[in-house]
Amino acid sequence: MRNPTKFFVLIFIFTLTAAGYSQSEIDMKAWTEYMTPGPVHEMLAESNGEWTEDISFWMDPTAPPMKASGTAVNKMILGGRYQMSNSTAEMMGMPFEGMNIVGYDNARKIFQSTWIDNFGTGTSYSEGTWDEDSKSIEFKGNSYDPMTGTNKNIKQIFKIIDSDHQSLEMYLVEDGKETKTMEIMFTRK
Repeated sequence: MRNPTKFFVLIFIFTLTAAGYSQSEIDMKAWTEYMTPGPVHEMLAESNGEWTEDISFWMDPTAPPMKASGTAVNKMILGGRYQMSNSTAEMMGMPFEGMNIVGYDNARKIFQSTWIDNFGTGTSYSEGTWDEDSKSIEFKGNSYDPMTGTNKNIKQIFKIIDSDHQSLEMYLVEDGKETKTMEIMFTRK
């Protein structure tokens, strides 16, 4: 069989049709489930508001981190389906602005994150899953490195410490080795 997934989808649709559901009812049910914000989106909304950022970042992993402070403002957008976070800071003597959009894909059961900022002209995309025990999301994705002209694998660990504290650790992943590049400690204002 060329495509077993397609075969099982057809069997599923046939079963629902035989049970009295029309194709349009099946389609509408699938789209409704896909588009309706749920408990995970409500969890994202708990981070709405203004946060201070204590930022440590490493240009050289063998040197002490450089420090910065900033502010993040989070709000749910598009009917509670995504959270937009706008960050501002002063980094390396320059004003920094960044925007992150985080969503939860109901169909794929994953978090998706897209980051843009004024220190570049590209986007960084990553996906991750929630770990209930550690109250964290481990995102994996890639980001363009203008110094090498290549995409680099990245890992981010976003952790909810409590209702007023969160953290984000960022790593560059090369040849299976992780190098910490940034850590942000968030405190709710």
